[in-house]
Amino acid sequence: MSIVSARSAARPRDLLRLSSLFVRTLREDPADAEVASHRLLVRAGYIRRAAPGIYSWLPLGLRVLAKIEAVVREEMDAIGAQEVHFPALLPREPYETTGRWTEYGPNLFRLRDRKEADYLLAPTHEEMFTLLVKDLYSSYKDLPLALYQVQTKYRDEARPRAGLIRGREFIMKDAYSFDIDDDGLAQSYERQRGAYRRIFDRLGLEYVIVSATSGAMGGSRSEEFLSPSPIGEDTFVRSASGYAANVEAVVTPVPAALPYDDAPAAHVEDTPDTPTIATLVDFANAHHPREDRPWTAADTLKNVVLAVTQPDGVRELLVVGVPGDREVDVKRLEAGLAPAEAEPATDADFAAHPELVKGYIGPGVLGPQGQQVPDESTAGAVTTRSAIRYLLDPRVVAGTRWITGADAPGRHVFDLVAERDFTADGTIEAAEVRDGDLAPDGSGPLELARGIEIGHIFQLGRKYAESLGLNVLDPNGKQTTVTMGSYGIGVTRVLAALAEAHHDDKGLAWPAHVAPAHVHVVATGKGSEVFDQAAEIAEALAGHGVEVIYDDRPKVSPGVKFKDAELFGVPLVVVVGKGLADGVVEVRPRTGDADQVAVADVVDVVAARVEELLA
Repeated sequence: MSIVSARSAARPRDLLRLSSLFVRTLREDPADAEVASHRLLVRAGYIRRAAPGIYSWLPLGLRVLAKIEAVVREEMDAIGAQEVHFPALLPREPYETTGRWTEYGPNLFRLRDRKEADYLLAPTHEEMFTLLVKDLYSSYKDLPLALYQVQTKYRDEARPRAGLIRGREFIMKDAYSFDIDDDGLAQSYERQRGAYRRIFDRLGLEYVIVSATSGAMGGSRSEEFLSPSPIGEDTFVRSASGYAANVEAVVTPVPAALPYDDAPAAHVEDTPDTPTIATLVDFANAHHPREDRPWTAADTLKNVVLAVTQPDGVRELLVVGVPGDREVDVKRLEAGLAPAEAEPATDADFAAHPELVKGYIGPGVLGPQGQQVPDESTAGAVTTRSAIRYLLDPRVVAGTRWITGADAPGRHVFDLVAERDFTADGTIEAAEVRDGDLAPDGSGPLELARGIEIGHIFQLGRKYAESLGLNVLDPNGKQTTVTMGSYGIGVTRVLAALAEAHHDDKGLAWPAHVAPAHVHVVATGKGSEVFDQAAEIAEALAGHGVEVIYDDRPKVSPGVKFKDAELFGVPLVVVVGKGLADGVVEVRPRTGDADQVAVADVVDVVAARVEELLA
């Protein structure tokens, strides 16, 4: 049905009068705003800060939010998913059963009722979906099944930032599929994946689908939907041939092992005044040159000391060895250690482990080598110490030669050969990924970009079903464990990503499908005829199904009205003012050139433009 023929009488929701609308715009940026979406959503009166990472929603913001949710619901319903709604306040027991009461660590909001029973504010609802299906379904004939909800979630972010992009309270659409076998899960996953593509296409939001890690969620296949943005918290890579992955999921191409039968013996040398990798390389080339080529930073083995904290609060030191031309990427490291968190070791950590000599740490006191170290007080004696876990970058393969610390101030060991002279407790993907690195699939060099995570889909498998006993009878009458998928969209984060992608230095510039209204009618002037004509146009448009904001404020200057219109970001602006004497009004897109349109034609012209924008 066309907008113009939709109905003849305006509904209150279709015509918002600024004289009575609950909104106040701000001329100055909020002090805590770091990114454009945060600044503009607050200044335009869409949201207001209640506490760090927590926001109240005002009428204009709720209108945009409702339109995003409507698109999400339509596409979920279209693939046969059914909507449910769980409480946000949940009992401890299911999360204790799956281990996530502990695994979530400090990110979980925990509380007790008056009877001292433990509860949590749900960060996600895998356990509740699983138990609900367990309670109601018992046969393979009930499957496949897909359920979803649009619900508020809570996570106690240590550093909430960027307004809605990383908050402590947020709205998420989370969906779950339930299948009898892995083939069914694969089909459910593809249906959800297709629905996500249609959702983001309809919302007018650019996105990239990247391979991702499952982290604490568990499961096998995992992909993120990222909206490319320079302010995004997620770094991803892509190659010209189509490879794309979150940096946490990038797997380093492992070089072949090298023969080391003719490698020179390791030797410890004095290396004064070499506090950095660069000074060490310069010293090595000046005083201990290689025969085949000059030493480079990539020939040094940098051993980085970190403190790893488990969700239960247990803290231990970990040393990660990476080539000296790379830094440790803590997000990549944490992906490999999930659900633990990592941070640089403190001075107190070093004081507790005097064997770790800052700037000169080598493998000699780490991992397998750290079980026994020389006791300098007695010749030939050894002292047993507790080993510090030692993990290496995958590039440190057998036969590679390194310069690294000799565990003594001002000294380094040269020609230390992996496997011959030292080993580690394992490998880990922790080194930074850089522009130009080779893609793991051989598709060429990688390019780095940043993005806002707007969706994440997982093939969970049987982790939660096994923990909570979700079994059904298979066609042979035997009990089998259900396999699950999990599919999330950050609804409030999508709104912020849209604001980041659609704004200019004057304000927001929403796509028509999500804008709080389609048209903003502005009455400028002091005469009653201007306001009468503007009201007539606004009411006629609303009667044709066009959503209208009408600035009917009588004592507000045209300049303020225009600035507010630019802030609000409605796609079309109709200005009724001095041109009325010539029988015309101005129709201007939020971004673009204005047209003069005859008053008699303006309703039909504007309604047709809105219909085009929504097509």
